[in-house]
Amino acid sequence: MSQVSSRQAKKLSDYKAPEFTITDVELSFELNPQATKLTAVYQLKSASGKAGTLILDGQELKLLSVSLDGQLLNADCYQVTAEQLILPGMPAKAQLELNIELNPQANTALEGLYLSNGAYCTQCEAEGFRRISYYLDRPDVLARFTTHIIADDTAYPALLSNGNLVSSTLLPDGRRHVTWVDPFPKPSYLFALVAGDFDCLKGSYTTGSGREVALEFYVDKGNKNRAQFALESLQRAMLWDEQRFGLEYDLDIYMVVAVDFFNMGAMENKGLNVFNSKYVLADQQSATDTDFFNIESIIGHEYFHNWTGNRVTCRDWFQLSLKEGLTVFRDQQFSADMGSATLNRIDAVKTIRTAQFAEDAGPMAHPIRPQQVLEMNNFYTVTVYDKGAEVIRMLHTLLGQDGFRKGMDLYFKRHDGQAVTCDDFVNAMQDANGRDLTLFSRWYQQSGTPELKVHSQFDAKKREFKLLMQQHTPATADQADKEPLLLPVRVELLAEGASLPYLLEMTETQQEFSFAVSQKPVPVLLADFSAPVKLQYQYSMDELLQIARDAKDGVARWDAIQQLWQIQVKAAIEANSSGAEYQLPAALFEFYRQLLVKPLDDLAFTAELLTVPAYDMVAEQFDEIPVQTLVVALQSFQQQLATQLAEQWQLCYQSLQAEAYQYQQQQVAKRALRSVCLHYLAFVAGKDELLRQQYNSSDNMTDQLAVLRACRSASHPLFAELMSAFEQRWNKDVLVLDKWFSLSASYPQPPVFNTLEQLTAHPQFSWQNPNRVRAVFGAFYQQNPAMFHSEDGKGYQQLADVVLKMDAINPQVASRLVTPLLSWKRYQSARQQQLKAVLQAMLTRDLSNDLYEKVSKSLS
Repeated sequence: MSQVSSRQAKKLSDYKAPEFTITDVELSFELNPQATKLTAVYQLKSASGKAGTLILDGQELKLLSVSLDGQLLNADCYQVTAEQLILPGMPAKAQLELNIELNPQANTALEGLYLSNGAYCTQCEAEGFRRISYYLDRPDVLARFTTHIIADDTAYPALLSNGNLVSSTLLPDGRRHVTWVDPFPKPSYLFALVAGDFDCLKGSYTTGSGREVALEFYVDKGNKNRAQFALESLQRAMLWDEQRFGLEYDLDIYMVVAVDFFNMGAMENKGLNVFNSKYVLADQQSATDTDFFNIESIIGHEYFHNWTGNRVTCRDWFQLSLKEGLTVFRDQQFSADMGSATLNRIDAVKTIRTAQFAEDAGPMAHPIRPQQVLEMNNFYTVTVYDKGAEVIRMLHTLLGQDGFRKGMDLYFKRHDGQAVTCDDFVNAMQDANGRDLTLFSRWYQQSGTPELKVHSQFDAKKREFKLLMQQHTPATADQADKEPLLLPVRVELLAEGASLPYLLEMTETQQEFSFAVSQKPVPVLLADFSAPVKLQYQYSMDELLQIARDAKDGVARWDAIQQLWQIQVKAAIEANSSGAEYQLPAALFEFYRQLLVKPLDDLAFTAELLTVPAYDMVAEQFDEIPVQTLVVALQSFQQQLATQLAEQWQLCYQSLQAEAYQYQQQQVAKRALRSVCLHYLAFVAGKDELLRQQYNSSDNMTDQLAVLRACRSASHPLFAELMSAFEQRWNKDVLVLDKWFSLSASYPQPPVFNTLEQLTAHPQFSWQNPNRVRAVFGAFYQQNPAMFHSEDGKGYQQLADVVLKMDAINPQVASRLVTPLLSWKRYQSARQQQLKAVLQAMLTRDLSNDLYEKVSKSLS
């Protein structure tokens, strides 16, 4: 880890356009694991037309020489600091040449140029290009890039960069020299270089205008067949973007490279996407239905960035949601069209209600357009991405699909080839639709989760039903004062067997809405989760069951079940406080029995309704989280459902006989319901043979993993035996082994602490690989609340030790792993003290900016 030279916060209010810009870049790399030579030539010009001081960003670079307009500069003509190259007296127009030496092999932070399993790879977003060369490393400097790569032709037959390949020459010494030219000006964060020996799966796509685009997927040797689904996903995404938004791909080639060492999911570098291999490689033996879904979604996401992020990019990093929130919304729309719109929406809502609401309530609360930051990597958050997508979705709701498309068309017409702001996007939507969105823009400025309180009144004489709404956003760590927001509130009124839909627009702190009805309806509030808010309305259990049965909106039906479970959790906590054992009500068993006897047409939606909410979904409803009581209550609920409905689970399971595997929506849905039935049956005595039979006879990873997960959740004696068999079969395949790592780390019993030590000693575990570290310790804190929140504080100390270890290796990974320790104020006194102590101990260490920012904020 580099020494932190500055704890200086960057502020949106300090933005200034650069005094100099770079119009053209020529990079020449001579690759060597420990001593890569780079010659960087920049064409510079000043914005004012006058000479001035040029300040370039750079980190961990060995500067060999500097030349200006062909003249070598003496060392006293410039200044080099830990983070900058400063050149005073720079002419208004000049050519600057830098010669730099890099050590990719030593780069464990996986930013800049590094090695992944012997292949060269880059990651430059957000500020990684400064680890490759001194540069104006900011997104509002757009330049045309020409990239030369020279490397041994035998060891590195694939030499890739952005744009189109214009030449490839074999040199007399056995090295190859290739040249790539990207005709589209781009910021440095979109630069990419990959060099290695890969298998290549090739395909093509013919655009709407008749151009043929070459598609190439570069994967580790032997994995070509496992990239086929990703290739087909890309073709579907390209077609969808043309049909939905009229956006066509603009280069002759589109390349994807799958690497195992990667900090993120994937990166949208122009024409050369670099992907975490887990989001490219899949077949039925090694990947689950969820893996296939994620691959299609993320392939789509990175492709959609070609326009929303690359052709139109961010002026500064505080505008990150301009590209990420918009592109997440676009990939959600794509996934909804490829599969179940209802289930896709439910997955998005789960993310908001758990991770995002928790972020709003914690020390790192920020608007989707943050105001200041110490380390930009810390704002690659669920707020910027997922809440950002919800804000875009609200615009789509308010303007309608046609109005939203008009706004997108105007946005690209105005800003293609530019680096712009969130305001530019909102203005395009506003101007294209002739609608004032000034009030709506507060969503970009204000942090926190709004609370929407609703009361209803029915006047039988007047035949009038009223909804009285009140919105309030509590103070957050970064903002005390809040203003009313524009909330689109979808409502269904259920009465006399009919459903009446409405879209209400709440613009004030308090508002009243009236409806003419002949009898008192049951209001379905916030249908489709039309705004990212917390709803407060006093439903009876009968009303929630009616919504779950009769609402047209599937998300509302699912949400009614979630609210029913919240009622059960609170009742169980009350019973627990008086020493009683809580029994679920008969009406809930009956609802589940009916679903099992006669499942809905959408079997996957049926499976979702039958699933008891996860710990984090329930925990988010509490200001002070009663950890142990929640864990016990949720386990009790599953046991009661399993026991009371054992016959129905068994009959439903038997009716869903396995078929030869296909990733096809009806089959996916069938497997989902079958897996839920199996989950409950694992809690029933005498089901060992059924569990073992499914594990041994499965022809796919989805069904096999369903057995392991069911055994883990029920702490079933078969778990150890089947996990051992799984590890023996897959111990050479690291992506599949990650599933085994995660299942092992999430086993909800005390021996897991010994297991964690054993996992880190496994031959396939590597502290340098983010996938391995997340598979073990991400699973431990996300999926094992009983042990992570162990009363002796052992779970907290375990994670703190890992975070400190990772901070010295890869600060980005460390700062993401630390997240569950930061919300220490949300727990009861003993846990607060344990969490606070490990955080205070961290602050005594020499931390990266990434980690220091989060830990210091949590304690302030």
